Amino acid sequence: MSTPRITVNGDEVPLTGIAAHTTTLDWLRDRGLTGAKEGCAEGECGACSVLVARPGIDTATEWTAVNACLVPVAALDGQEVVTAEGLGRSTDLHPVQQELAVRGGSQCGYCTPGFVCSMAAEYYRPGRGSTGSGNGGGSTDHEHGPNGFDLHALSGNLCRCTGYRPIRDAAYALGLPADDDGLAARRTSPPPAPATTRVVADGAEFVRPADLAEALGLLAGHPEAEVVAGATDYGVEVNLRGARAPYVVAVDRLPELREFEVGDDAVHLGAALTLTEIERLLAGRVPLLDELFPQFASRLIRNGATLGGNLGTASPIGDAPPALLALDAEVVLTSQRGDRRVALADYFTGYRTTVRLPDELIRAVRIPLPQARLTAFHKIAKRRFDDISSVAVGYALDVVDGVVARASLGLGGVAATPLRALATEEALVGRPWTEPTVREAAAVLATEGTPMSDHRASASYRSAMLGQSLLRLHARTAREEAIA
Repeated sequence: MSTPRITVNGDEVPLTGIAAHTTTLDWLRDRGLTGAKEGCAEGECGACSVLVARPGIDTATEWTAVNACLVPVAALDGQEVVTAEGLGRSTDLHPVQQELAVRGGSQCGYCTPGFVCSMAAEYYRPGRGSTGSGNGGGSTDHEHGPNGFDLHALSGNLCRCTGYRPIRDAAYALGLPADDDGLAARRTSPPPAPATTRVVADGAEFVRPADLAEALGLLAGHPEAEVVAGATDYGVEVNLRGARAPYVVAVDRLPELREFEVGDDAVHLGAALTLTEIERLLAGRVPLLDELFPQFASRLIRNGATLGGNLGTASPIGDAPPALLALDAEVVLTSQRGDRRVALADYFTGYRTTVRLPDELIRAVRIPLPQARLTAFHKIAKRRFDDISSVAVGYALDVVDGVVARASLGLGGVAATPLRALATEEALVGRPWTEPTVREAAAVLATEGTPMSDHRASASYRSAMLGQSLLRLHARTAREEAIA
């Protein structure tokens, strides 16, 4: 196996002297590329943002912004990375840098390189200018500019001194890439194929297997292995809790875990597809997930985070499980013994524990079809975006001739595991979808789970929000019926 290498700003650089847990941010800064900063070390501030060439959906390659503080540098073996220094120079600024400069988008400058990279990813997004009024007509809203710029691209970047208006102004002033823009032209060629990788240092090992069969063999031989995809959870453990897993297996680029299919009876979502990829591939075909995605952390996190990772950590406050529980989803687990399907409602066994065995991988998530016609995802948190849930509720109901024919409710943040609100479902099914029924069911919903008090919310607040959530859903449907 050859020495791991990364192409950074056009130059191929060997990965020597690194540990299995070394982050991309630390490696870049050790090489003198200090534009990327460490602000939070947990993927919440975006000061460490860099661009990575990833397989595209609308073009062969897409420039994707990721948190360099979370991604192990070994996971980028064979890949192409561009930092803020690689976008432009002081004598030849990139259009993103130019607009930020002339519109006062930077003061102390600490966060600016991260904004530059996140903004550049959106600048190069295929089709960005096709709907904006500045490029082909169309209208804008408070989250999209006349040039088609989506402000959610910056939802993972924080600024403490400049203020967001000049940054937004710079984003909305961007035109389309010039004809001679090298990074734009790069999108027409495929990205580098994932490299098989093995890094051994200080008694720890990082391995990227060539295929699923090899990955399953590694897990069978190393039951203690830490499985990593986007590293959005593992990276936090490394940075803030000093985790040093002795054996890490990277599965994010395994083709067998990146399959996508919409069939007659189910939607098949590969466990290693990123949430951004899933959102774009689904293209609105699962409305409940469309409500989930913008509330799931930030674009920077969704560019790396996977459903497999979110379910693998088994966190009781993960955002995906409540939505997937409401959709009656199944988890496809795979090992050398073959595949097995487990209903998500039976998957969680306790706090951060599941039925998945040490030698098994989450291969995919299956969402059965047809879907319920009334769906919603409610997240109660201290911030509108880029925050951790205090309570999350997923809804999937069928109301036929004014009567609830089917109800599935998934809850997060109110017990040691995500769970189905079975008592509330029973209180709804077979009854009219009216305010009296909903108020009775809301009272039941407020008693579901065993919520606790912590720094995010009290137990009584969590219970109250459960009941209010159902009332909110009914009020929405009543307004829609009145308008219709």
